[in-house]
Amino acid sequence: MFDDRILLSHGAGGKKSSELTEKVFLKYFNDPALRDLNDMAVFDLPDGRISMSTDTYVVDPIFFPGGDIGSLAVHGTVNDVAMAGAVPVVISVAFILEEGLPLKDLERIAGSMAGAAAEADVRIVTADTKVVTRGAADKIFINTTGIGIIPEGIQISGATAIERDRILISGTIGDHGIAIASSREGFEFKTTVKSDSAPLNSMIGELVNNLGQDIHVLRDPTRGGLATVLNEIAFQSSIGVEVNETSIPVREAVKGACELLGYDPLYLANEGKLVAVVAESAYEKALEIMKGNKYGQDACLIGEITGENKRKVILKTAMGGKRLVGKLSGEMLPRIC
Repeated sequence: MFDDRILLSHGAGGKKSSELTEKVFLKYFNDPALRDLNDMAVFDLPDGRISMSTDTYVVDPIFFPGGDIGSLAVHGTVNDVAMAGAVPVVISVAFILEEGLPLKDLERIAGSMAGAAAEADVRIVTADTKVVTRGAADKIFINTTGIGIIPEGIQISGATAIERDRILISGTIGDHGIAIASSREGFEFKTTVKSDSAPLNSMIGELVNNLGQDIHVLRDPTRGGLATVLNEIAFQSSIGVEVNETSIPVREAVKGACELLGYDPLYLANEGKLVAVVAESAYEKALEIMKGNKYGQDACLIGEITGENKRKVILKTAMGGKRLVGKLSGEMLPRIC
C-alpha cells in the first residue's frame, strides 16, 4: 500500500522515491522529456533570444482562496519570463517536502501545477524532490525555473521608459495580499477576496504581436506591490513617474480589509496583474487589447512618465495634492509567494 504521508525515504533516491515519482509526479507531469527520468531534460527551442527566470515559493498557507502554492509557482514563473515580451516554453520544478506532509496535499498541488502549465501552454520538463525532517521546512517549498523565447526586434526592459509614455495596469491591486492575509489569520469579511494568481503570457503575447516596439516596459507588481515596481522603473529609466490615486483600481473588499488591518494597497502583492509602460500613441490600443483578455477586463490608465522629479514616483491624491511614494520599507506581509 502506498503511504499517505511523506516519509524521509521518499527523498532517499530508492524504492520509495521511485514510487513517489511514478504515483504522483508522472501522473500529473507527463512531458516526454520528464518521463525519460534522466537527470536532465533535452528539448529543442525555437531560434531567438532567451528569457530565463528562477524563483522559490514558500507561501503560507499553501492553499488559499483563488489558488495554491503549485499554481502560484507556475503562474509566477510564466509571468516573470513573459515580462521581457518572451513566449514561455519550458519550466523546471524542484520540491522541498517536509516529512509528514499528507500525500493528498502533494497530489492536489501537483494537479494544480499541471492545470496551470496547460493553461499557460508551457511544458514541465524536469524536476527534483528532496525530503527534510519534520520541522526543517514548513510543509512544502517549490523552486521553479522558466525559459522563454523573445521575438526578434523586441526590447522590453525597466530601463526603456521615456517621457510621455503612458502607464497602464491590467486590473485591481492588492487581491493576492489580502487573500493570503485573511487565510493566514482567519479573518472573515463579507466578501471573500480571492487571489488574482493567473498566467499573463497570453495577454503579453497579444500586446507584443500588435504593438511591438511601442511596448517599453512590462512588470508584474508582486512583492512590494505597485508602488515598488513604479519606483524600480523610475530608477532604472532615470525618469519621473506620476500616477493618479483615483485611477488605480482597488476592490471595495480590499479597501475595507486594508483599513481594518492597516495595510496600504499600493504595497500589497499581486500575482495576476501587470504594469505596462507604452508609447503615448499606442496606449489606447494597448488598453483595448488588455480589456479583451479575461485577465485584463479591469485594465486602466493610471499615469504617465515625465521629465520632472527624476527617479521619483509622485502620487496625485484624491484630495488634489501630491505626495512622494517610495519603495516598500521592511516586510508588510512575509511569505506572500
